[in-house]
Amino acid sequence: MKVKCVICDTVHDLNDNDPLAKKLRNRPIHTYMCDDCYERIEKRTHERWATGHFRPYRSPKSDEEW
Repeated sequence: MKVKCVICDTVHDLNDNDPLAKKLRNRPIHTYMCDDCYERIEKRTHERWATGHFRPYRSPKSDEEW
């Protein structure tokens, strides 16, 4: 199965029996992101968390969580 990264637009081949390929095939709303882009976003997110000024877009369970 050929998939395209949503960020860098590179095309990758996935094994048809791979669980990720099955997920993308059965649920078209899910998108594919290559390992390089995923690691880059993960690294930058952790850097923002470390600053203490990063606020995730989650609904707080109580006002004390913010």
